[in-house]
Amino acid sequence: MNSFELVFSIIGGDIIIDRDYYNMKEEQFKQVFSDMDFIGWYTTGDAPSQTDIKVHKQICEIYESPILLKLNPYDKNIEHLPVNLYESVIDLVSGEATMLFVPLAYTLATEEAERIGVDHVARMSSNDSGESSLVAEHLTAQHSAIKMLHSRVRLVLEYMKAVQNGQLPRNHEILREAYSCAIGCRLFKGRDLGKIFIMLQNVPQCNDVGLMTYLGTLTKGCNDLNQFVNKFNILYDRQGLGRRMRGIFF
Repeated sequence: MNSFELVFSIIGGDIIIDRDYYNMKEEQFKQVFSDMDFIGWYTTGDAPSQTDIKVHKQICEIYESPILLKLNPYDKNIEHLPVNLYESVIDLVSGEATMLFVPLAYTLATEEAERIGVDHVARMSSNDSGESSLVAEHLTAQHSAIKMLHSRVRLVLEYMKAVQNGQLPRNHEILREAYSCAIGCRLFKGRDLGKIFIMLQNVPQCNDVGLMTYLGTLTKGCNDLNQFVNKFNILYDRQGLGRRMRGIFF
């Protein structure tokens, strides 16, 4: 849940942990996280080495059975996280008691947002073939949808301007649909959105409910706009068909 770096010194080629610094940090953490306990330490690298064993022996003086977590920053495999867990055991090697590391099995407890983020970073940072991640594909689809929505809103705006200038006859049903969409869009002025975002940042408990409410309103507005565009297209198709049919009969 939490971690901090340790201060150490190198004496005779060995890493010596500063116990006074650790005791101070542990006391500070206990004041804030009183229900948490020390479970182990972490470092970077591949397989455990003799240096890790010497550091682990010092950690054992703090906690009886600590866990070692090793993160390999040079692992290129994107199928798994380059993280290994070890526990220490004492075994007889050549008649002497020797400390050894035994790998531990583990599972990752992640949320959907974390999995999407890790997948995106892994694919974009280690894949040179141009393959996009799931989040990139999702954002591309969202961009295309917003671009189409923008073009349709511009079409409605041009129609309203044409009606206002007398270039097209008034259709009260279409005007009512456009007015309904405009009323829905008034709820999302830039100034109001800024206040909403500040409120959501200051009150995290409102995030889920507030975002779902506004997304629902946006979805309803997009649905109304889509129905309006469909009726608009049908109207123009019918007018074009009527002109073609009259041309055939005459």
